[in-house]
Amino acid sequence: MPADPLFDVKNSFYIGNYQSCINEAQRMVPESVEQKKYLDVFLYRSYIALKKYNLVIGELDSYSGPDEVKSLRLLAEYLSAEPNTRGDVLRKLEKQLGSFSPENTTLPIVAATIYLHENDIDSALKVLYNCDTLEAMALSLQCYIQSDRLDLATNEMKRMVAKDEDASLTQLCSGWLYLAIGGDKLQEAFYIFTEMAEKNSKTPLLSVGLASVLIAQGKCEEADSVLAESLEKDPNHLETVINQVVVSQFLGKSPEVCTRLLSQLKNSNQSHPFVLDYQLKEQQFHSLCQSFAN
Repeated sequence: MPADPLFDVKNSFYIGNYQSCINEAQRMVPESVEQKKYLDVFLYRSYIALKKYNLVIGELDSYSGPDEVKSLRLLAEYLSAEPNTRGDVLRKLEKQLGSFSPENTTLPIVAATIYLHENDIDSALKVLYNCDTLEAMALSLQCYIQSDRLDLATNEMKRMVAKDEDASLTQLCSGWLYLAIGGDKLQEAFYIFTEMAEKNSKTPLLSVGLASVLIAQGKCEEADSVLAESLEKDPNHLETVINQVVVSQFLGKSPEVCTRLLSQLKNSNQSHPFVLDYQLKEQQFHSLCQSFAN
């Protein structure tokens, strides 16, 4: 298989090194219209990952290039919208899905990502069904893991391996699948995340993967060390903070530490699934207490 000229761009994005992806995409001189399109796709996706939503919306508002790039405006709109106004974006999305070209491989990824934020796994899988890109397979695998269908996730993993066994995305998904399976597979997941961090850079995304494995193995002190190092690089990385909340509980740290971390989560992203679930359980607990008090 010939070397992918966009390997560094894609690899940086998939391992969560978004600024590196932006730098590389801006540095490269595209050799074709097709290459320019995918450089723009990963450039804007990286800005979205860094929460630069207004930048993406502003630049794509007057963008006259391929539809694949313009599709990303919907994702930026959705993520920047208040929860009670996201219905407008969903209606725009459904309209675009009704008439998009099969050559547009970005829109299904955008749609599936939005549906996953809506916890609508069935719609995400439906929109990914006819896509045979490696990234579509990776998102489908994520859907199956969230649905606790590890049998289907394993089948999807086999498809990814058959398509490109050595791809960073395939390796990353292998790590998450083995983590979900647990047991003897945890050590394989540990090796995958460790090797990826050594080959690339220890991004928060890879650190969360490694820490999650260590937590599952009962090695919470080691996980705490990995997470602390990750937070030094990005104090606002939500998944890192969430895992540190879990580790702090396991290690019996003071209530003040956990409360501080939870406050950070609530203040930084009120619509995150973990935050919403935590607040729901808080409300249920208070309601239960009141029922006994009465």
